[in-house]
Amino acid sequence: MEVIHNVAIAGASGALGSPILNALLESEHFNVTVLARQSSQAQFPASVKVVRVDYNSVPDLTAALTGQDAVVSVLTTSAMETQIPLIEAAVKAGVRRFLPSEFCANIGNPKAASLPVYHSKLAIHEVIQQQTQDHPHFTYTLIRNGPFLDWSMAYGFFFSLDGGSTPFYDGGDRPFSTTTLATIGRAVVEVLRHSDETRNRVVFVQDLVTTQREMLAIAQKVAPDRKWTPSEVSTADMETMARDKYANGMIDLAASMGFFCRSVFGEGSS
Repeated sequence: MEVIHNVAIAGASGALGSPILNALLESEHFNVTVLARQSSQAQFPASVKVVRVDYNSVPDLTAALTGQDAVVSVLTTSAMETQIPLIEAAVKAGVRRFLPSEFCANIGNPKAASLPVYHSKLAIHEVIQQQTQDHPHFTYTLIRNGPFLDWSMAYGFFFSLDGGSTPFYDGGDRPFSTTTLATIGRAVVEVLRHSDETRNRVVFVQDLVTTQREMLAIAQKVAPDRKWTPSEVSTADMETMARDKYANGMIDLAASMGFFCRSVFGEGSS
């Protein structure tokens, strides 16, 4: 059995990176090293080794990853290309398992894979799979978990907790998987603890399967004094508008949300 002891994590200070770091530490199974940019002001627990790196320098990253068994990348979607030198360095350093910054919808589904917001993740798949072919010691795991449940609730992705107008995407009754940040963190731990079973494959994670209508019904019971006014929104229309924005160089969160909603709530996309 391939036992993993030393784990390096990139992007450990982000909304998902922090829960993953906490899960790794709380498991007490790993020696954890945080990779941080030279300019980073993020604070980490005193028990964590922090190594400052230049993500554009393969030699710098190789030195930082020497002696590591696994790398967990939680770099943001806007920094997907940063993973390419990180992957190259991991191979050179002898790292045995790489978890790229996947943590999204099921982009193995052709409809979801066609959405531009996921193309950078799919490009990373090609890089990783080529490296696994060229270097048998190097393996990967892709974790797919759907939208982050607690993050999505806090930021109104499913509906606004404050009440008022709330969109029902494609009727609001299409089931989707969703997962809390903490569960994703625990999933990373279990992937690394079961490295043989999770070698070169996708691992699907979920806390529950629900619909927008089911979630709103629960919210109405919990807060009967709040009023919600559902409005019908087409994810096909959202995709069209998002593609137009991307085509005109408007590649921002507002545009990307159209693709995210299409991949989660659109028919046949999840």
